[in-house]
Amino acid sequence: MRAVVINRFGGPEVLEMAEVPAPRPAPGQQRIDVALAGVNYADTAVRRDAYPVPIQLPFTPGNEVMGALPDGRRVVALSRGGGYASQTVVNSQTIFDVPDSVSDADAVALTLQGATAFHLLYDNLQIQPGERVLIPAAAGGVGTLSVQLAANRGARVIAMASTPEKRALAMALGAHAVVDSSSVEALSERVEEAAGGPIHAALEMNGGPVFQATLDALAVHGRMVVYGAAAGEYGTVPVSHLLATSQSISGFWLPTLYSNPSYMRAILGSLFLACEAGDIKPVHHSTAYRLEDARQAHEDLAARRTIGKVALIAGP
Repeated sequence: MRAVVINRFGGPEVLEMAEVPAPRPAPGQQRIDVALAGVNYADTAVRRDAYPVPIQLPFTPGNEVMGALPDGRRVVALSRGGGYASQTVVNSQTIFDVPDSVSDADAVALTLQGATAFHLLYDNLQIQPGERVLIPAAAGGVGTLSVQLAANRGARVIAMASTPEKRALAMALGAHAVVDSSSVEALSERVEEAAGGPIHAALEMNGGPVFQATLDALAVHGRMVVYGAAAGEYGTVPVSHLLATSQSISGFWLPTLYSNPSYMRAILGSLFLACEAGDIKPVHHSTAYRLEDARQAHEDLAARRTIGKVALIAGP
């Protein structure tokens, strides 16, 4: 079968197309014929050997797929690698049925990134109507869904994005105000000005100066959840600061939920229902990448040239 393989860590050039033996399911696993393989920023961290857990080479990246089981059932699945391929094997507990009314493209957009946005906003931060909520990378896969989910909850959404086009998209999706994130100069002040006051709840995935600016814009008793460090530098917070401000800062990594399939099934069920009803509309990047375009997809994602969900076409 066809697969994208990493034999050494490095830039996008280490992503190589290869013919490899088809995987055989072990007990508790099922084989999936992959139609779409989701591309996520975490995949670039895997490629660079900057992932939170060690990666053993050779390795096929890709932690989410949309496809079909041998019996023909349409499913999405979450894994710890193996997705950039025409076939993959996945733990049966992290395979979820997709309603006929939800397209393949929408399903894969709602799986890893949708579940992440849902958990961050509704379960971790527990945002409330009227709260000022900060969404970074608002034109990305997690960001576009987060803007919609937060707006649907009645929050006042402050979206950060790096270009006028991306900020316009965030407004169209339901943001109440937007902030130019292409410069970190006076970022916390600009966020507070756009929000009309300090932020009650914030998502953070940049690290570095943006982490500090987000913290500086956070209200007393404010909450922030960190789910990445795109800048390659994790932020730090003195405990004395937390004591003085009564702020809460937590971290989140989606694979920690894989052992709770009933919870994941409930999240995806809610997302699929919202998609069917038109309450959320996944945004898809305009470029149709195939497996052999994995390098280009990674380059575009890292250069922030993408909007919404990025996926590789793995099927015929």
